[in-house]
Amino acid sequence: MSVRTSGTRNLLVSLLKGAKALTQLTQIHAQIIFNGLQNDLSTLTKLAHKLSDFDAMCYARDLFFSVPKPDLFLFNVIIRGFSSNNMPQSSIFLFTHLRKSTVLKPDKFTYSFTVSAASSWFDHGVGVLLHGQAIVDGYESDMFLGSALLDMYCRFSLVESARKVFDRIPVKDPILYNTMISGLMKNSCFEDSIWVFWEMLKNGENWLDSTSVAAVLPAVAELQELRLGMEIQCLGLKLGFHDHVYVLTGLVSLYSKCREIEKAKLLFREINRPDLICCNAMISGYSCNGETESSVMLFKKLLASGEKVKPSSIVGLVPVSFPFGHLRLTDSIHSFSVKTGIVSNSSVSSALTTVYSRLNKIETARQLFNESSEKSLASWNAMIAGYTQNGLTEQAISLFQEMQMSNIIPNPVTITSILSACAQLGALSMGKWVHGLVRIRKFESSIFVSTALIDMYAKCGSIVEARQLFDLMPEKNEVTWNAMISGYGLHGRGQEAIELFSEMMHSGIRPTGVTFLSTLYACSHAGLVREGNEIFQSMVHDHGFKPLAEHYACMVDILGRAGQLEKALEFIKGLPDEPGPPVWGALLGACMIHKDTNLACVASEKLFELDPENVGYYVLLSNIYSAEKNYPQAASVRQVVKKRKLAKTPGCTLIEVGETPHVFTSGDRSHPQTNAIYAKLEELSGKMREAGFQSETVTALHDVEEEEKELMVNLHSEKLAIAFGLIATESGNEIRIIKNLRVCLDCHMATKFISKITGRIIVVRDANRFHHFKDGVCSCRDYW
Repeated sequence: MSVRTSGTRNLLVSLLKGAKALTQLTQIHAQIIFNGLQNDLSTLTKLAHKLSDFDAMCYARDLFFSVPKPDLFLFNVIIRGFSSNNMPQSSIFLFTHLRKSTVLKPDKFTYSFTVSAASSWFDHGVGVLLHGQAIVDGYESDMFLGSALLDMYCRFSLVESARKVFDRIPVKDPILYNTMISGLMKNSCFEDSIWVFWEMLKNGENWLDSTSVAAVLPAVAELQELRLGMEIQCLGLKLGFHDHVYVLTGLVSLYSKCREIEKAKLLFREINRPDLICCNAMISGYSCNGETESSVMLFKKLLASGEKVKPSSIVGLVPVSFPFGHLRLTDSIHSFSVKTGIVSNSSVSSALTTVYSRLNKIETARQLFNESSEKSLASWNAMIAGYTQNGLTEQAISLFQEMQMSNIIPNPVTITSILSACAQLGALSMGKWVHGLVRIRKFESSIFVSTALIDMYAKCGSIVEARQLFDLMPEKNEVTWNAMISGYGLHGRGQEAIELFSEMMHSGIRPTGVTFLSTLYACSHAGLVREGNEIFQSMVHDHGFKPLAEHYACMVDILGRAGQLEKALEFIKGLPDEPGPPVWGALLGACMIHKDTNLACVASEKLFELDPENVGYYVLLSNIYSAEKNYPQAASVRQVVKKRKLAKTPGCTLIEVGETPHVFTSGDRSHPQTNAIYAKLEELSGKMREAGFQSETVTALHDVEEEEKELMVNLHSEKLAIAFGLIATESGNEIRIIKNLRVCLDCHMATKFISKITGRIIVVRDANRFHHFKDGVCSCRDYW
């Protein structure tokens, strides 16, 4: 190359570096061609690099294919350009072209840029194939490629795969550690994120920088580990980057989420010129501490300053933590988002979907979800969680299945929500399928997923499987312990619940109000009066908890179920606050069990005054009168229900056969196998009568003949479901049914007889608890 040509090339390269617009690049390209440098790889590579900076990848691609023999460096520049400009398919196509159509061998940069592109792909399979090829080519231990692989696996929530990549790299640098810390945090593996941070610290304090601290603080904030956060803050002070904007912003979020809002404000004021990210953290801090007015004021201040509001500002402003009473504000934020076009951002629509769901505006939430042009994983999670939290479990499961068909990879948040839906619905087969998905995705390490699995198995009747999972968990938080204790309570296994409660006390995990409530509930259903009283006293005097209405109601239930009705009334009279419906409702339920009409009148009078629209209390009182054969009074109560136009919740029972749910109502004849079901019921009735069974018709309507009463109770939904279970499943198989109301006395007695004459185990989950029937005996020992 002549001196003149070399000088021209240097001038053109200098012009490329200083180019500020695409039009300038096209003019420089014309000069490159004019000066005969159209095949000069070095100059063209610099031009391609600059084109990718201006998002002109179509131009860059045409330039690339005009080069007769591109080298690896030019390949890498174009692959990276496609990746950074959100054109993953083109990036992967060019990598494939490199492998198949040239003699060039990809290096660690080629693999890293292509893996980064694969992170934006709809399926992780491409990234896994690239990883495999990189291993074959000898780059398994490379740190640069390792960071790209960590990011890719974490984006697809394949945390275990990310961990394996991280562990197999013998020599690690700060970038690799920071990528792992951030990836774990984004996948809700908060404890693991902090553990990697401490491992990084062991390698030397000089490795830490403001990026490391800023990466780990969100995980600390999510766990609300204030003490740990303060330790990291001190570390930042010691190393001299406490006042870095990213670190201060992380600390504002930490103190906000730990309910130390005044300290968050103090730190915010330390920032000389808070940028948009800092302001967003403070807006979110106000919002999550219920200081909604301050949140709105700061947002308005941002708008007045001329700052261009970004989606993160709106997400912080949306009152997710304290939504109640803020429907108008939510509507206003929604309208503002529509006008500014921000509503199309998935994080904004997800936040609004969450708030509308929590405000029970589920149709508005679904409309917002449907109108989202790009549905992110967070959007799907928000809508599935919304359905689950509103008890619309079938819709939640249906949407999850739709999500699967859309090739959206679930993360631990998705799995936790869908397991909660399965638990509510009692959909064991679906729950087991999700458990299989957990194994495939290797989500077992997530404490939230494992806890949700325990809860699902317990609420679907598989308490043994729940305990096995509990015992296998290496680490447990208070929610895990609560789920297992609550599960034992649901199954009437009070002694096991108390033993587990004691174990928790010795484990170092502090009990919560839910822990005590779950344990008291277990005592209630097992008749453990003395133990329940001791736990209640310990809660108040040893642990300093102020009991809620639910705790008081549990104590009334414990005493009432045991027949100590007068003591229960004394307990109520001694309460520091005016007792509400849960407390009086527990007493009325106990009156039903022990047929105490006088006390029932006292309790019901209070309930009709406090909660006049709840038809359940009227039904209970009517049944108490019927049990006493006081039919005029029972009729009088029912007449009040008719006059007030109160609707009784219709009883229904669900049974799963295979993976198909079947729902029955009382006297149901809509099932395709109705004739076979009723024939089976008739056969069972005959055998039960021979075995000494007599129908319990005392609470049936009084103004019909006894024979008709018997027919009415014989066609209750649970009996139909059991009859169907007997004809639809193989002999010896366990039958599981779920009733939406409390199982009636007649059905409870009938199920004991059916379990005896058929030799089947029958598991019944009603509105209160589980009943396990075997050989004519129920696990509740008729104490329910």
